[in-house]
Amino acid sequence: MRPIHFISGLPRSGSTLLAALLRQNPRFHAHMSSPLAGMVDALLGEMSGRNELSVFISDEQRRRVLRGMFAGYYGPEFPAEVIFDTSRIWCSKLPVLSELFPDFKIIACVRQLSWIMDSAERAIRKNALRPSFMLNFQTGSTVYNRVEAMASGDGLVGYSYNGLKEAFYGEHAQHLMLLQYETLVRDPAGAMAAIYDFIGAPPFRHDFDNVQFDVGEYDERTGMPGLHAVGRKVAAPDRSTVLPLDIFRRFENEAFWLNAQANIRGVQVV
Repeated sequence: MRPIHFISGLPRSGSTLLAALLRQNPRFHAHMSSPLAGMVDALLGEMSGRNELSVFISDEQRRRVLRGMFAGYYGPEFPAEVIFDTSRIWCSKLPVLSELFPDFKIIACVRQLSWIMDSAERAIRKNALRPSFMLNFQTGSTVYNRVEAMASGDGLVGYSYNGLKEAFYGEHAQHLMLLQYETLVRDPAGAMAAIYDFIGAPPFRHDFDNVQFDVGEYDERTGMPGLHAVGRKVAAPDRSTVLPLDIFRRFENEAFWLNAQANIRGVQVV
């Protein structure tokens, strides 16, 4: 297979912007989240002991089946030399990915959790007439209910956060690089240079004043128009939070990646 790398990390942290920038390089394919992570989970389940016929499946067959799924999904209609697949689930799948692609890299987008919650709440309020998939289309909640649901272990933010910590502290952390949203929007050239160095690719001159990416049809279908909209020019947003201050301050100390002493695996944080 062609080289394949992964974009993962926390929601509302710049993964769509990163994919839009990577796509400027004709050697690369990158996009918003793909269905592959869910397909991997489904296949692992079907090849597990819950299927009585799994006794006939060896681990090598499991590897070939899963690698074949990637090869089939990224077929001739994706002519790029290097593939970047995106999903927030990938951070929790490093042991699986290590079995399939020994040389893979994973770029995890991170951001201060307070601003992630703020960004999600803004998107929900912007589409007030359309209950959000981010909250399983529930209605009648307050901002406190919404934040609590997103922060829970199986919530939009909580699951990704726990998966990120698993990858950061796990034995496969050498495959991982953390890209801070703040770096990407304030120093995009430096951020992209670090990514190219991390994956061992030759440099490419990106245009940070003319970023193009359109998944408006997908956002419309999910009831969240504008959710993945990317500004034409990379720039840091200048705004105050829409969250009550007690919620905003609740997450101020959750950026574990900023604690150098806790970085026991020496993960690169950009």
